[in-house]
Amino acid sequence: MAETKPLQSGIYTGKVMHQRVLPKQHGFSYRTFSLCIDLDELPRLQQLRLFSVNRFNLLSFFEKDHGSGNGELAAGVRKLLSRRGYAHACTRISLLCYPRILGYVFNPLSVYFCYDADNRLQVILYEVTNTFRQRHTYLIPADSTEKLQHSCNKQMYVSPFMPLDTRYSFTIRPPGSAVSVGIRQHDLQQQLLFKATFAGQQETFSDAALLKRFLSHPLMTLKVMVGIHWEALRLWRKKLSLQPREKGPRNSISWYDQNGDFHDESL
Repeated sequence: MAETKPLQSGIYTGKVMHQRVLPKQHGFSYRTFSLCIDLDELPRLQQLRLFSVNRFNLLSFFEKDHGSGNGELAAGVRKLLSRRGYAHACTRISLLCYPRILGYVFNPLSVYFCYDADNRLQVILYEVTNTFRQRHTYLIPADSTEKLQHSCNKQMYVSPFMPLDTRYSFTIRPPGSAVSVGIRQHDLQQQLLFKATFAGQQETFSDAALLKRFLSHPLMTLKVMVGIHWEALRLWRKKLSLQPREKGPRNSISWYDQNGDFHDESL
């Protein structure tokens, strides 16, 4: 009997920190965990008792929560990459995100790690979703497997207290025994407005680990959404100015082609 290949997917347990710097200081942190799912391993993962794919369970993953929202996520991501000149980055795709817990999830930021046939990281997709269920993806080539730093202009309304004319800077340590994601947001004068980080340690993707995380982080995904609105209320009480919201497209993408030219379009 052939030996079963070890899972590339994992669970990362750690802490999220948010810190608003300007115009007023405001911050918080909380314990959390994320899944890093190899999209080609979804059939194997749904064999677990406590985890399901595209159906309800204690913890679950629904393909429609990401990408175009039309399901068949791996095929959709590969099509997206290929259409923009990155077919070589389609061999393995891992997605760092929150799971559904008892059927509920909200992912402010999901990160796709896209590898070539030699298992070299070639592209990162930063998928940002706001509370109005709009989604914008930033496609940026990767040039390292150790620590990556990316920058791009903000393209979608996210927070009622943060202007659109700002720039994101991402610092990423790709998944291994640990993972980290850092975001810094600057205004057009290069002043730091906001920073956030997630850093987590890897655990094996198993029923035992999933149950342990569920018990240690009960209703985590619901708390993410409640926390967003609670922190917004606290900022409003600090008299921060509300930013106008333009509806914009439901799903859009920005990307750098292999010549370094920037593009932006609706999906």
